[in-house]
Amino acid sequence: MSPPIPIHPEVRVGHVHLKVADLERAIGFYSGVLGFEITQRYGTQAAFLSAGDYHHHIGLNTWESHGGKSPAPGTTGLYHVAFLYPSRAALGDALKRLLDAGIKLEGASDHGVSESLYLRDPDGNGVELYRDRPEPEWPRSIDGELTMVTKPLNLGELLKEA
Repeated sequence: MSPPIPIHPEVRVGHVHLKVADLERAIGFYSGVLGFEITQRYGTQAAFLSAGDYHHHIGLNTWESHGGKSPAPGTTGLYHVAFLYPSRAALGDALKRLLDAGIKLEGASDHGVSESLYLRDPDGNGVELYRDRPEPEWPRSIDGELTMVTKPLNLGELLKEA
């Protein structure tokens, strides 16, 4: 069997579409707390949100989930969706927004290549807010192999960047 042909290196995740139990509650989190802007609504059943002028980065709908429950632990599904912030200052601002809204973090890690905040949205979906370090700063072994780590992230220092 021949090795698989790699995907084109410029392919990116374009958007995530989440099933939610309560559309207004989800909009309150993604727009009201995180700051994504609503680009379109489909009545009381769906909304599309974006950072900047893109058509949407997040789709939210209640088509199959209105009033539903979060997935139980031990089931398959989305582990988390990750939103890439352009700078440490922007990630610091996101942390400030979360704290101001009283949203609890599940974790905060320095991975060497990135700095990440982990939390849950109102429907229990995992959310990662992160920023990448410039590639020349990524930790590498003596052989040049990437050596990601998981260390605690200093939130006080991150807040100073906001």
